[in-house]
Amino acid sequence: MTVAVTGASGQLGRLVVEALLREGSTSVVAIVRDPRKVADLAERGVDVRQADYGDVATLDKALDGVDRVLLVSGNEFGARVAQHTNVIRAAERAGVELFAYTSIPNATDNPLILAQEHKGTEAALAESTVPHAILRNGWYWENYLGGLAHAVESGVLHGAAGEGRVAGAARADYAEAAARVLTTYGHAGQVYELGGDERLTYAELAQVISQAAGKPVRYENLPEADYAAGLVRAGLPAAYANGLADADTGISRGILDVQSGDLQKLLGRPATPAVEVFRAALS
Repeated sequence: MTVAVTGASGQLGRLVVEALLREGSTSVVAIVRDPRKVADLAERGVDVRQADYGDVATLDKALDGVDRVLLVSGNEFGARVAQHTNVIRAAERAGVELFAYTSIPNATDNPLILAQEHKGTEAALAESTVPHAILRNGWYWENYLGGLAHAVESGVLHGAAGEGRVAGAARADYAEAAARVLTTYGHAGQVYELGGDERLTYAELAQVISQAAGKPVRYENLPEADYAAGLVRAGLPAAYANGLADADTGISRGILDVQSGDLQKLLGRPATPAVEVFRAALS
């Protein structure tokens, strides 16, 4: 079996490749824009192929001979549905037997800004002829690492999530689940709602950060607009800051409180505790 992972130089894609290599029963293809970024994978026997989501000819070449493919969602916001559809069509032409896509929880009805291009991609998949599985990844605990040092230093975690709960998990857990789908059978037609065991409010998240750091951290809730403005002042682009603040408002409404147990079933174990993710980052 030959399994391809797109975006293999990115944070999630790289972890999926590593999980596939540990599993050891497949031939792994890493699809990237710049092969130089994964030269070490090539040295380890991974078939590195260059392609761009916007370049159909490169996608056809990259998927030649591939049995299964994971489309890791792109990062060019506003262009992602068209780019993802290019990959879907290339997979159809290649006769791929299983196409997996990393989406967002409850994408069909999810009102978050971040969800809309996932919804469009899922619609394109529904209209395609390629057998597919949807991996609706919940929040990553790593999403909080950008502000972790400031939270520890200041003793305050800021956000706009109110008392809502987020069922996060480590990025590596989602990667391992994707590798399991790519290397086992019975997944075509399945939609997996993926989230971790811990369903934390931000006040509880601050306590976990305190435990990891060994110093007190409390949570301070802000209005969405104020939180977005603070993220911009911290150096984030306005569109990205607005998306994160909007996600916090979604958390306050329970949108990222995934309780399906799908991640745990795919892993065959509990998800990685949040404190381990934060301890590793702080060390």
